[in-house]
Parts: sequence; C-alpha cells; structure tokens
Amino acid sequence: MTSVIDYKNKVILAPMVRIGTLPMRLLALHYGADLVYSEELIDYRLLKCQRLENQVLGTVDYIDDDHQIVFRTCEKERGKNILQIGTCSPERAVQVAKLVEKDVAGIDVNMGCPKEFSLKGGMGAALLTQLDKVKAILTALVQSTTLPVTCKIRVLDRLEDTLALGKLIESTGVKALGVHGRTKEERPQHKNRNATIKALAEHLTIPVIANGGSSEIVDYEDIERFRVATGATSVMLARQAESNCSIFSKAGRKPIDDVIVQYLHYVSAHLKYLCRLSKQITSIVAVRVSVRKLLQQDYQPKIVFRLWKMEELYSTWQKKLQAKAKELKDLSKNDSSEPTLKRCKVGNEEVWQMEAKFVRNMFEMSNLPKTTLINWTRKNNYPHPSYKTEAKEKSFRSVVVVDSKRYSSTFLEKSKKYAEQAAALVALYALGLIDGSKIKGNTAGMPME
Repeated sequence: MTSVIDYKNKVILAPMVRIGTLPMRLLALHYGADLVYSEELIDYRLLKCQRLENQVLGTVDYIDDDHQIVFRTCEKERGKNILQIGTCSPERAVQVAKLVEKDVAGIDVNMGCPKEFSLKGGMGAALLTQLDKVKAILTALVQSTTLPVTCKIRVLDRLEDTLALGKLIESTGVKALGVHGRTKEERPQHKNRNATIKALAEHLTIPVIANGGSSEIVDYEDIERFRVATGATSVMLARQAESNCSIFSKAGRKPIDDVIVQYLHYVSAHLKYLCRLSKQITSIVAVRVSVRKLLQQDYQPKIVFRLWKMEELYSTWQKKLQAKAKELKDLSKNDSSEPTLKRCKVGNEEVWQMEAKFVRNMFEMSNLPKTTLINWTRKNNYPHPSYKTEAKEKSFRSVVVVDSKRYSSTFLEKSKKYAEQAAALVALYALGLIDGSKIKGNTAGMPME
C-alpha cells in the first residue's frame, strides 16, 4: 500500500499492546480518529508469519507457525493504519516493511517502550541512548521502503539531549516524530513534560505528534488545548481512547455502554478479542458491579453479547461465517483428504496414531479437546482419560488412554499441555466425535481468531 500521509492536524489512536487490534482500530476510526496505530509487533514474530487473504472475513491475516493471527487488517482501515514494530535491527526492520508494505499505510518504530521485555531485547526505550543504531534503523527503512516511516520516542532527562535526539531522527528522512512527554522511568502519575515537547516541536521542521496527555484530556475540545500547550502538529491518544474510544468524536463522548455495543459490532467476527474486551470492561469504573463480577468469572463470547442484549448479532454473524467457510471449503480444489489414523506398535503397546496439531484458537474454553473427551467418558461411564507425556529435545508428545485404547499424535508440541490436547484430538477423531477439519490445524479462512 503506497500512500502519502499528511501527519499534520491529526488526532491519532496511539499504539497500545493488546489494545490496538483491528476491532479497536476500526472503532477509533468510527468515532473520528484520523490515523490508527497497531499494537507494537516484534520484528522476529512478524518475519515468521505467512500472509493469507481471509476470504471468509475479507481480511488480510499474518499467521505464525502456531496458526496464531499476529496481525490482521482490512479494507476499512486502508490508508489510515500504521504498523508499529519493535526492532533493534536495520535488516529485520527492512524485511518487515517489505513484508507488509501492501497492507499498511505506514511503518512506525517503537523507541519509547519502557517495559522490561523491550529493554532487554535492545528495543523500545533502550534505543534512546543508542544514537548510531537509531540512525541506522531509520535510514535503512527510509531508503528501502515506499511507505512513510515514523518513530515514537520518550523524552530524555535533559532537554538538550532530547533536542539532539530529535534532530538526529529528523536527519534520517522520517515523515513525523511521535513524542511521549515522560522519561522511560516516569509513569502516568508523573506530569507530562509538555514544555519539552513544545521545545522539540519548535526545534524540528517535521511534524511532531504529542502523546502522554490523557490526564489533561476529558473531552474532544481538550485535545486541541493539549496540542496548543505542546506546540505539536498532531495529538496521539492512548489511555483516554482505551477508557472511552468516543473521545475521538467531535460530537462529544458517548456513554460507555454505547461504545461497548459499537465495539461488539466490530468484534463479532473476531472472537479472539472478546477476552481482551472483557478484561478492559472490568477495569472501567462506570460499568455495573454485577457485570464486572460476571466477566471476571466467564469470558465466553455468548456471555459478553448477552450482557448487552446482542445475542442475535452474535448468532447471525457466526452462522454467516460458518456458511461462508463451508462454501469455500466445498469449492476448494486443494482440500486434501481426511487424515489417516494408523495402528502402530510403540514398545509393547498398541497405539493409534496420526499427525494432529493442537491449534488453540480453533477452540473455545468450553470445547477444548481434553474437556470434550472427559465429558464423553463421563457420559458413557468410562474411566477418566489418563495421559502419559514424554519430553524430546524441548518438545513433547503425549499418549492418552481411553477405554483401554491408546491414542497419540505424531506431531511434537512445544508444551506438555498442548501435547495432551493433541493426543485428545486423536482420540476424539478415532471416536468419531470430530472431523478432520480440526485435525489439520489449518486456520486459513477460519472465522475465529
């Protein structure tokens, strides 16, 4: 996606880990955000992904080796979605940019995250004092991609150091600079250093995007007051947007229940995010205590939709997605035959085996393979399944015994827990309780994340 973004006079959704997913970005755009940043995604993880066009949802999905959707985008945010990456390598940064440049409107490098994970990896705020690396990463990106490149920093303790850093960043050719007005040691309770942002904005010729003013912003008009106070070109919102995304609306903030209902319209096709939504809701003071307690106990999608009287939307979406998935499967010429279950001799024991990879996002909590299997044994008065797991060079394989028969997957899993789920999958398939679609571990085109 080659585009020229004007970073002037914009109100922007800031990058937020576990928050800035597709439904949240669409919600921000719905209420009036001009640009939306993804959550920070680490270069290593993105480079392990395969790009797939999800014909069921009409999205582009970047899926890793574990079939987890790392990044998802769609036509509705085209030209307005900025991918933020965590990196400490010019080479990997360029590889990521080339990987995604058809699907995003810009690339932003995180140079301000103060979290331990980023610091230990040499990313985020760790880069603030590594000027050579800052210059190398940004210069490589600017010279290698058609996408506009930006970065986001935190201020340094000394004003002159912040100004020098800003000037260095500007010299690389980036299109704008996002600035959080706190140091890497400071937290939200500390006052945002608006004067430092203002001095930096006056010192540079590129647009400066002010961030960190959520404690000063209550309604839409406060956004402009914050922009003026910082002398910035644009404003980026994080905590206020997370609390109530309608802060982007020129018409004024909406009641939180209205915002949640609107969010559910966007999230109905992306059920992975409901758990995140539930956790967000429980932290909002305005939400009824009874609702908060229920969500703390149960994150099932139906529960969330029921609380806001939207069960019909949930049901309609799921039926539509399942029908579309079935239609595509029926039309697919590449659909392979059912997996093969083989009886093998392992030591002195007879074990039914097949290659079955457990893909977590294909199951809800209520229908995990082990849960389904133990429920079946209870219903049929069989002893509970028993599992025996072996570790092989940091990988695991499990054998489950059900009604005196042994079942196992030939696929080595990365954890004991997943190995047991994979063994349960084989048993369920052998017992005729699931079909091959759950065995193949192929989430391309699946409606659920």
